[in-house]
Amino acid sequence: MNHFPKLLSSQFAYDVARTMLDGFDKHYRIFRDVCIAAQACFEAGDFMGIQKLQRDRIAYYDERVRECVVTLEDEFDAQSLDDDVWQQVKLHYIGLLTEHRQPELAETFFNSVCCKILHRSYFNNRFIFVRPAVATEYIENDAPAARPTYRVYYPAQDGMAATIARIVTNFQLKRPFADLTRDVGYVMRALEQTLGDFVPAPNFQFHVLASLFFRNKAAYIVGRIVNGDATTPFALAIMHDANGKLALDAALLRREELRVVFGFTHAYFMVDMEVPSAYVQFLRTIMPGKPKAEIYTSVGLQKHGKNLFYRDFLHHLKHSSDKFVSAPGIPGLVMLVFTLPSYPYVFKLIRERFAPPKETTREQVKAKYLMVKRHDRVGRMADTLEFSSVAFPLARFDDALLAELQREVPSQLEVEGDALVIRHCYIERRMTPLNVWLQTASDAEVDHAMREYGNAVKELMAANIFPGDLLYKNFGVTRHGRVVFYDYDELEYLTDCHIRRVPEPRNEEEAMSGEVWYRVGPHDVFPQTFETFLAGDARVRHYLSQHHPDFFDPGLWQDYQDRVRAGQMHDFYPYDVSLRFVNRYSTVSGAGASGAPAPRGGGLSVRRLPAHDTSAG
Repeated sequence: MNHFPKLLSSQFAYDVARTMLDGFDKHYRIFRDVCIAAQACFEAGDFMGIQKLQRDRIAYYDERVRECVVTLEDEFDAQSLDDDVWQQVKLHYIGLLTEHRQPELAETFFNSVCCKILHRSYFNNRFIFVRPAVATEYIENDAPAARPTYRVYYPAQDGMAATIARIVTNFQLKRPFADLTRDVGYVMRALEQTLGDFVPAPNFQFHVLASLFFRNKAAYIVGRIVNGDATTPFALAIMHDANGKLALDAALLRREELRVVFGFTHAYFMVDMEVPSAYVQFLRTIMPGKPKAEIYTSVGLQKHGKNLFYRDFLHHLKHSSDKFVSAPGIPGLVMLVFTLPSYPYVFKLIRERFAPPKETTREQVKAKYLMVKRHDRVGRMADTLEFSSVAFPLARFDDALLAELQREVPSQLEVEGDALVIRHCYIERRMTPLNVWLQTASDAEVDHAMREYGNAVKELMAANIFPGDLLYKNFGVTRHGRVVFYDYDELEYLTDCHIRRVPEPRNEEEAMSGEVWYRVGPHDVFPQTFETFLAGDARVRHYLSQHHPDFFDPGLWQDYQDRVRAGQMHDFYPYDVSLRFVNRYSTVSGAGASGAPAPRGGGLSVRRLPAHDTSAG
């Protein structure tokens, strides 16, 4: 009889743990269903459907967490559970994960649920997973007839062209290719240019991840080429051509190209993964410098990516001693930004008071950041991690920064012992502000920056985004040289804007006036006026007008607006357009355009490959 309460408590804790894992399993089933639906949309050419799936999927995780919390409170009165029960719940949960194929994601889900129920003071390793409890190495799907994480192909055995063709056709897409033999020839030429003349080693092989990666209007085959000790990454982009058939658009064969494709400025991929840790481990072999947190995020598992980011951040704090300081650049009127010089991120807090001319509210600013999270970022808007109640070591703050925080955002601060708890902040990749970058740039660098800046604004417009404040201080330069927008408080949908031409003055008094003599509505945009504050520097003006002579023409902006309203979806390429096969090897424009002079089978100069290497199928 004395053991009955303990046994009862253990069964109760097991039931709580089982309910939490059931909540996660439901979430991941829906996650995979969305990824499978993305392939159906791609095959049907329903690119708007893909965008909707991407947008809606972001909210699904929080919906499942809320559902689980409601169930726990209704069925188990979770708010009143004592410490012993919560410790048992965690132990039972760990036991349930021993054969699970997504244990790391399930641990993060457990943390999310607990953070909705428990007080912050309970956020320690006794009740949540501060560190992982279940290893993810060598997890595989051992179910009968289950597909492995990646397929292996042997070009020396089957012939290079035949191997490439089989890599593509094994995905069994339900839409025909316009000319796969031609496209295989293009891939062969790209391989020849990248790999050159080399001797295949006995282990020469292709490893190809078993699921396609879907985003925007493209699907990507992702893999690696192994030859001796060398590993070469590769990704093949598949798109629809002008006639609605499929075509290989580009072969990406360099790590830096893959790092951009999987970068923080793009929407998350949709990819069906039975064992996500195996996919992440594979991707790290072709992008070895990329943190696991960023790879998990890039494949749509952003909550776990956020969890890993925070673990990495705590590890970095423990092994560094520099202090948090104000971020370089012109201080924002809406966001207070600071950074840790030794860590490549910035921390952004919404100010409590906004100096004129800013007219906004905290809730409106948060809504803008959520809008960016859900929108297609098309490689031109930085992703952000949103955190609540983040504890920073108080002693690590520079005195001037701490004074500024206490002056500007006192309601967001709470001191607990030797920690400064910030109630709400955004964390973002650190970039060099474009205005700072231009100050020391050479002519060639200004040339590049102005081409990139104009392209960034135009691509944002094509994605139905008007940045609002076009000043260079609101754009950053990434380490890959891309110009990216990162200040979202004035961001609007382009279709909500009223693009206007500046009226002609009606008399000499209006013409000579230093003030605006015409009526300006809240959503009015006058592109002609941008020249005043964007083209003051002679070099900047020269290169901006050279690359984008129509930038200040209202007609350009109205044209983008009309195309968005007509439902036209722009082609966005997360790689340099010079890598597109139609630009490298063809004189005909458009993805997979027919009629282009194309090689048949190609000629990768690989000595001692079989003679039948020219066959593509």
